[in-house]
Amino acid sequence: MRKIAILIIFLTACSEAFSQEIIPISKTDLENKLIDNNLQVKMAKKEAELAKAELLGTRAMYLPNVNVSYTFSNTNNPLYAFGSKLNQERITMMDFNPDNLNNPKSISNFATKIEVQQPIINMDAVYQKKAGEVKAEVLNIKTERTKEYVQFELKKSYMMLQLAYKMLETLENAKQTTLANKKVIDNYYKNGMIQKSEVLYMDVRISEIESQIRTAKSNIRNASDYLYFLLDENSDNKILKPSENLEYTESIIDSDVKLNDSRKDLQAYQKSLEAYDWMIKSSKAKFLPRLNAFGSFEMYDNKVAQFNANGYLAGIQLSWNVFDGLKSKSEQEKYKAERSKAQAEIEQYSKQSQLELNKATRQIEDALSRVNFTKQAWEQSKEAYRIRKNRYDQGLEKSADLLSAETLMSQKELEYQQAVFEYSVAWEYQQFLKK
Repeated sequence: MRKIAILIIFLTACSEAFSQEIIPISKTDLENKLIDNNLQVKMAKKEAELAKAELLGTRAMYLPNVNVSYTFSNTNNPLYAFGSKLNQERITMMDFNPDNLNNPKSISNFATKIEVQQPIINMDAVYQKKAGEVKAEVLNIKTERTKEYVQFELKKSYMMLQLAYKMLETLENAKQTTLANKKVIDNYYKNGMIQKSEVLYMDVRISEIESQIRTAKSNIRNASDYLYFLLDENSDNKILKPSENLEYTESIIDSDVKLNDSRKDLQAYQKSLEAYDWMIKSSKAKFLPRLNAFGSFEMYDNKVAQFNANGYLAGIQLSWNVFDGLKSKSEQEKYKAERSKAQAEIEQYSKQSQLELNKATRQIEDALSRVNFTKQAWEQSKEAYRIRKNRYDQGLEKSADLLSAETLMSQKELEYQQAVFEYSVAWEYQQFLKK
């Protein structure tokens, strides 16, 4: 039963492996897909679109407001009854009889009314529109910065995928080397030249490498899934494979990098102060006179769907809100306080950004040092393994020493690949911060 269970597990694993489609892809292909598909970019775009939609509401400052109504009423109230009949143009001498005026019969009234209100000058609305335009512009700038960040995240994730494949390749090579040594050790053991413990050491090393290989394959799947997430695509039974290898490319390091004031996130923060300025002006403008036109056209009758009487009303109104209980003054103080807070936050953010840029520069220098150190250690470990292998073949070294040399060589190669990855990510991050 145990053998059957192991066979079933093996066949299931093989089935899953064969069902997974390996898709080669380059960094350029990913970048071309990214901007249109990434969810974070989509959300930033939608936020900018929302600001534009809110801006459409400011059209009320120059477009008319038109309202149409059709009303039925029935009354015997002396005032309303006489007025309704007057609007219907049905007044006669009998209606001036005191008895008819004081005790009128109930009257039905059907009124059709078209009202138009036309803004002419409302400066507070003008300034609110300016603030809305600035907000929309700020969100567009933030969208561009979001694109830049997502592009950096894509490059980092692509390099993670490259590193995962490179580590898998290194471990597979180490496994082949260990298996080749194991054949020799097995022959030595069969001939009684070595003890069983040395064979067991080799078996443990192979199990260790196989465990690392499984972890490397999981890392490949994780990195591939994250790239699919960035692209907002389905990753079921699909694994990405980079068409380029992770290579070390040394670049000139600028150790005295200054923060770029025109960086898009800093531009957006500075631009947001302009929106506060317009809102402060809008609050102040509420004390300025407002000029608006109005008009209405009315039709009346005592029968439904009849329009035998009509009239109109038109005019211009100049209004001035002299005192509103200090409401507008409170708004001004609120916007001024928010602007001062935003100014302090911008200053803090700028200083933090310069610190982050300095930190990224030092990370590049540290990573470069690790690359050089691990490369040298790797070369030395390869040479040490070569010497021990030759001595082992001549019967001058123990298998445990050979195994230790092989393990160290594999470890140093993995450390070198990790150092190259860290250097490449640090370089890309600095470029992102410098934009």
